[in-house]
Amino acid sequence: MFVLDANNPADLTVCLTNLGWLGTDEEITSLTIPGAGNMNYVLRVKTNQRSFILKQARGYVEKYPQVAAPAERVLTEAAFYDKIKENDFLQHFMPEKLGVDVANKLVAIEDLGPANDCTVLYQDGEELSVASLEKLVSYLSTLHQAFSKARVDDELANEEMRVLNHEHIFKYPFMEENGFDLNTIQDGLQDLAVVYKKSNALRQRVEVLGGLYLSKGKYLLHGDFYPGSWLQTEKGIKVIDPEFCFFGPREFDLAVFIAHLHLSGQSQTLIAKVAENYEGFDQLNIAILNGFVGTEIMRRLIGLAQLPLEMSLSKKKMLLDMAYELILNE
Repeated sequence: MFVLDANNPADLTVCLTNLGWLGTDEEITSLTIPGAGNMNYVLRVKTNQRSFILKQARGYVEKYPQVAAPAERVLTEAAFYDKIKENDFLQHFMPEKLGVDVANKLVAIEDLGPANDCTVLYQDGEELSVASLEKLVSYLSTLHQAFSKARVDDELANEEMRVLNHEHIFKYPFMEENGFDLNTIQDGLQDLAVVYKKSNALRQRVEVLGGLYLSKGKYLLHGDFYPGSWLQTEKGIKVIDPEFCFFGPREFDLAVFIAHLHLSGQSQTLIAKVAENYEGFDQLNIAILNGFVGTEIMRRLIGLAQLPLEMSLSKKKMLLDMAYELILNE
């Protein structure tokens, strides 16, 4: 298997030439890492004619090499891009897929140019604009409406990635002994978390929600719709990284979105606009939606997948209490 490496342009040139991804007179001029990728190894390839993005999936999570993950995820991402390209509105929000190399778990996608993801929102005082929120809601609404099924099937099942995600969303954060000392994140966080970890009612409800997440559904989901998957570019806000996509309950996508609006300290006025702008919001199961919102908040505060939060312990307690009530529908 070819291994993507920013320090080895010669081998990459051979690989891309063999794939037919480089033109006859095209030469690589630079290889850079466009951002801190969590899941995959990502490079920006500049040539004497253009630039594009290469993404390779390995059998582990790039940010956490000790965590195994299916390398086929990048092929699922490529299939998602193929799926949505028939919808001009959705394609406008996402990079175009340029090529896929199944053997090497490699995908080439359009370079969206100078960009930053939206994780800056987790810094105190950073606000998401109303215009950006409305565009993100429109993206989700269109995705769910345009690609829905009358009968469920196995298309884009993405089972291995869902099993991985299920572990880190619905199980690991709620284990009393999982080997992760939360005090290494923030003094006092471990003691704060124990109260919730000891709740049988909470664990039982989260288990039900986890089962729903693992079941097949009717709507095509992005699967990881949080600020790390949103890019601010010179052409406006874009959406990337659909490797966790699957057909499932649309409440999950929307809940992850809403949870991160809470986690990033956005105003209640802004958060309320999600319901106002999402087409068919009144058809959603609100108990399931709230349960997923609460679970995502909790797993980001007391699970492994921590966020770059600037947040006091008392603020985290307030969010955890809110999440607890949302999950238990109190």
